[in-house]
Amino acid sequence: MPLSAPEPSREAILDFIEEERAAGREVGRREIARAFGLDQGGKIWLKRLLKEMAAEGEIGGDGKERPVHPRGALPPVLLCEIKARDRDGDLVAQPLEWNEDDLGAPPRILIEAPREGRRRPKDARPAPGVGDQALLKLTRLRGVGGFAYSGRVLKVMGKAKAAVLGIFRALPDGSGRLVPIDKKAQGREAIIPKGRTGDAQDGDLVSVSLRRESRFGPPEAQVREKLGSIKSERAVSLIAIHAHGIPHEFPPAALKQAAEAPAASLKGRADWRELPLVTIDPADAKDHDDAVHAAPDEDPANPGGFVVTVAIADVAAYVTPGSALDREALERGNSVYFPDRVVPMLPERISNDLCSLRENEDRPALAVRIVLKADGSKKSHSFHRVLMRSAAKLSYQQAQDAIDGRPDGKTAPIRESVLMPLWAAYGIAARARDQRQPLELDLPERKLVLKPDGSVERVIVPERLAAHRLIEEFMILANVAAAETLEKAGSLLIYRCHDEPSLEKMRALGEVLASIGIKLPKDGALRPVLFNRILAMIKGSENETLINEVVLRTQAQAEYVAENYGHFGLNLRRYAHFTSPIRRYADLIVHRALIAALKLGEDGLPKSTTLAELREVATRISAAERRAMAAERETTDRLIAHFLAGQIGASFDGRIGGVNRAGLFIKLDDTGADGFVPASTLGGDYYRHDEAAHALIGERTGESWRLGDKVHVRLVEAAPVAGALRFELLSAGRTVATGRAGKRRGAVPYGASRPAAPFGWKSKVKPGGNRPGKRR
Repeated sequence: MPLSAPEPSREAILDFIEEERAAGREVGRREIARAFGLDQGGKIWLKRLLKEMAAEGEIGGDGKERPVHPRGALPPVLLCEIKARDRDGDLVAQPLEWNEDDLGAPPRILIEAPREGRRRPKDARPAPGVGDQALLKLTRLRGVGGFAYSGRVLKVMGKAKAAVLGIFRALPDGSGRLVPIDKKAQGREAIIPKGRTGDAQDGDLVSVSLRRESRFGPPEAQVREKLGSIKSERAVSLIAIHAHGIPHEFPPAALKQAAEAPAASLKGRADWRELPLVTIDPADAKDHDDAVHAAPDEDPANPGGFVVTVAIADVAAYVTPGSALDREALERGNSVYFPDRVVPMLPERISNDLCSLRENEDRPALAVRIVLKADGSKKSHSFHRVLMRSAAKLSYQQAQDAIDGRPDGKTAPIRESVLMPLWAAYGIAARARDQRQPLELDLPERKLVLKPDGSVERVIVPERLAAHRLIEEFMILANVAAAETLEKAGSLLIYRCHDEPSLEKMRALGEVLASIGIKLPKDGALRPVLFNRILAMIKGSENETLINEVVLRTQAQAEYVAENYGHFGLNLRRYAHFTSPIRRYADLIVHRALIAALKLGEDGLPKSTTLAELREVATRISAAERRAMAAERETTDRLIAHFLAGQIGASFDGRIGGVNRAGLFIKLDDTGADGFVPASTLGGDYYRHDEAAHALIGERTGESWRLGDKVHVRLVEAAPVAGALRFELLSAGRTVATGRAGKRRGAVPYGASRPAAPFGWKSKVKPGGNRPGKRR
């Protein structure tokens, strides 16, 4: 009888997982058991061990339906920031994105010395320095010399910031002062001496270099560049563009290539111009990269089924690998959407003309034809390179009105033949979606309506229509089909992945739920349906907003990766972005991979493309996505702060959107504006930050404010350039047991005035042994 192989250590299992993932292979229980020669008893032991390792935060995934991956382990290629030099003069880096609340202190990465030694050739990569962002190829060191990894510099992505952005304010003597645009730097202005102001005029957005700092006064600065006037139309988004280093001017070579691009032809394409595909987009959309069509399946073997067609603009036909357009698109990563402008990934000649699926105009497309069964599940799918012609350009509201029996002159002729089959197909697709049970969060999104001068006219919450859900569901079907096709073909691709929540975040959620009498199950696989059940339980209750916010914060951040680990939020095993190549570089990579894998042309993903190269691309475009999100959010904050700047002293209703030791973050009901109430203004008590409860609690009075609570506030300060608002709390908090007497005290009801704090009183927040809360 053969002897069973010895049980491997946790360290050996983690090493094996990392080696396999580095080679682009997924790892589950079966692969681990095979690698270590485990018999049936060993497999049972392995199942228990992997469950323990997942519970203790060492790995993610269950090893059966979801592949395992080291929790907190770094990918082979990562964007990092070089933080310092150690005592030996070696550069030390840390991951650019790192969640200390979940993962603890960030790992230290030793930058490897250049392979060519001290003498660098003229064409060598630029030498990195402290403060630089660099793309690193990582090697695990397991704590050697205090370092978790060593990193070889693949590319310096951005030099250290030597400049500060701000608004120039002219002084009578010819000098000036710099008003910083960063919220964190509010109140810390710089002096710009006479003769160092350049050609800056009052109100200009400028870039300055700090020349001298003093402990006893503001630093001196010199204007390096005038970027534009803050008084001009659309100036607010200009701040974010420059602050985040977003490329916004196309190089001449890219513009020349776009200008010379030819119109579409039938060469190498199927003629689908008679198929009545329609585009359904926001009313103000300028580019249209997806069109849809549906019809009952005529196959008698599929009764009640539908054939859904999703056609996507064929950007790969114009943006070829390695071209000037391609290099610029990769640098941008994605289009950036501000309330007052769009910074596109591709020139308008491509994005708004040749690749925009305009009504009644011939356009090249990469289309997927999806056959659905009567229960909504997918029976089959196929991809085609086609020439199409959109039969109608519709807005979401226009399409919805037609379905609801209010067609207009454009939708009336196609209501029965085109729109009704689309809604019928969506009806059966929604059944499969409900069966899959993706995460269902109910958090309304606000939209700014601007005046012609770029200022805010009003803030609205657009109605969520069935037309929106229809397009979203069809796009998800197309994205899944793309990922499945490429996996089956053995092709490299870039996935869109979303990890399951960490153990620490789940514990925090459990504590919040326990405070309102809901018990979080401790056993069973983690699935989106768990969160959906919780959200259904609190629907319509006073805790609905609180729990929706906490569940949102429990979720991990989605990212682009070259190695798949699934999409938790959508509850999908494999998922890739395919449907927006005009505005996302990831989709362009997927298009090229499909063209190459299915032999649809010569402009597909080059055969020489390696996994390492796609890892680098995925890292870069994930960082670009986060950059765009931050810039968009900051621009919205600035525009709303401008909108409210004339309402100092006005009072508003809102909710507590965040809590930390420094105070309360308030989100106003009407505008969604975010502002801050410093803890020092809360009243005559010492306030302890209860991180688990997301609350500030007065030690003497027991008065507390918790995430999600309704509040009434007064606006006391607005800094439009920084997008910062400061509020004064007018309503009282709820009461909790103080912890000393154990009894509850009376409180002023919500909406009533609360007594003012004594003049000069500075209340403090005691940490109570808790870590500081995260900044929102």
